Amino acid sequence: MEPIPPSPIIWPNGGVLTNEWVHGLMSSFEWSSWNLPPSQLPSLMPVNVIDSLILTASKILHKERNCVHVDDLDSESKVVVVGDIHGQLHDLLFLLKDAGFPCQNRFYVFNGDYVDRGAWGLETFLLLLSWKVLMPNRVYLLRGNHESKYCTSMYGFENEVLTKYGDKGKHVYRKCLGCFEGLPLASIISERVYTAHGGLFRSTVLPKRARGKKNRRVLLPEPEPASLKLGTLEELMQARRSVLDPPWEGSNLIPGDVLWSDPSMIPGLAPNEQRGIGLLWGPDCTEEFLKRFELKLIIRSHEGPDAREKRVGLAGMDKGYTIDHEVESGKLITIFSAPDYPQFQATKERYKNKGAYIILQAPEFSDPQFKSFDAVTPRPKAHPYYDFENVIDSDDEMDKSAMDTNDEQPNH
Repeated sequence: MEPIPPSPIIWPNGGVLTNEWVHGLMSSFEWSSWNLPPSQLPSLMPVNVIDSLILTASKILHKERNCVHVDDLDSESKVVVVGDIHGQLHDLLFLLKDAGFPCQNRFYVFNGDYVDRGAWGLETFLLLLSWKVLMPNRVYLLRGNHESKYCTSMYGFENEVLTKYGDKGKHVYRKCLGCFEGLPLASIISERVYTAHGGLFRSTVLPKRARGKKNRRVLLPEPEPASLKLGTLEELMQARRSVLDPPWEGSNLIPGDVLWSDPSMIPGLAPNEQRGIGLLWGPDCTEEFLKRFELKLIIRSHEGPDAREKRVGLAGMDKGYTIDHEVESGKLITIFSAPDYPQFQATKERYKNKGAYIILQAPEFSDPQFKSFDAVTPRPKAHPYYDFENVIDSDDEMDKSAMDTNDEQPNH
């Protein structure tokens, strides 16, 4: 007996989402992943519904500050922190069921990288936007380095959207890029836990106005590595996040650092030469940041098993999480929520890593409970939307020469 297809998704009158609507979207996306070729997704999720969802979510996201505070917590509250998902829709669906769906006492903080590499990046992102619209003060979506024009044009998301939406694909892709710009950079949970996709960031030298030139700004030189120092939460709040690809030079380095930086076992701050953007920071910097802002935990993501196998002194990602620094004031944790990553590989050898998420509970919300899980199997057959040969050696490096500053900006 042929499966009965769900009805096309309809945007509700008045634009007010319900729990039933969001759960229906989850079921429809799961059904379509098994039963529809990618090019038929518009028959289930029309472009006008995508436009309405992204517009509604963007209005919420753009009003949030660079660092959102999750503090409407009580003794019954739980906060679930999720790492990279990378278009692995079925693993996200499992995670939501396993941890419990967002509700009045269950908060979610997603640490970015919703798209690229996996085959269902668009469905993953739209589903998370629907939860954000339904529960804006219970679901927080932070930005990852893959929520950018550069990464999505290289690692599959752009091609995925064009394949699924055909002549409307460029329109849908631009809408997604515009929404990416509104995603906050970091969160602070219960004034005790800092989360961000990459991690810490440097202090920046503010631009000065040139005398006699009312509207002209002169940027001071970028500091030398020896003079690098950690930035403050005030600087983070003042950074301009609404750029498609975070800058790697000039006065506005903070978004690039927050999204691309990595921890190290070597003390101090240094440029992240392997990635070509962001920083490497040592245990002493973790201690300084935690102590200065009276925090207990830093939770970041950004590194899967492929990245970690090349990192001297840091643990692998076989369990979906690592504790990278343990210092006097607390801990630095990396959380990664895409099991058996990446979904596609150029070789037959797979990492077979688990994914994981973190649960934080009262009273302090700073004692992490780790929940590891295996990849959902079986999963639908799919093809990669990116060329292995072009990205296999890049390891998510920022290729500055590939950036085209003249690209048309997305419509909001």
